[in-house]
Amino acid sequence: MSQLQTDTEATMAKQNHKPVSKKAISAPGALNEAYDYDRPSSFSRGLRLDIKGVTILLISGTASVDDAGRSVNVGDFRAQTWRAYQNITALLEAEGATWKDIVRTTCYLRDIERDYAEFNEIRTEFFKQQGLDPLPASTGIQAILCRPDLLIEMEAMAIFESDRGSGSQG
Repeated sequence: MSQLQTDTEATMAKQNHKPVSKKAISAPGALNEAYDYDRPSSFSRGLRLDIKGVTILLISGTASVDDAGRSVNVGDFRAQTWRAYQNITALLEAEGATWKDIVRTTCYLRDIERDYAEFNEIRTEFFKQQGLDPLPASTGIQAILCRPDLLIEMEAMAIFESDRGSGSQG
């Protein structure tokens, strides 16, 4: 293959490339970017992707932080877990979604041996309250979290049909 053919194919591929519509998700009434992070922050609280009539929400690691970015419920694993669920709920609601749209969660626990049983109890109660059936795929991992006062952090993925499927950059 000649260099001219290769260059022509690369140019055609660029012309046919259609970026996926994406936008940052936020719920400033519930949680906001953490003030302890360097500005500008290097992540979005979540990202909305609209692809041909399907919306995917990618919720970043979410913890027990308030609308000013401060850690709340320090030292209380149960309260931190509930606050993380509330914060994810607010992010979902900001995009017209619910927990019934969640297909996957990843849960990071500072001390999985100490906290997993309590976490699983809360998760089971929360998912029952939400009426989830089937339950989302989920993974629990022990991890060092971004702040020493946080005991749990969760990320989530939601998928649902929508009318924003043009595929254009939004």
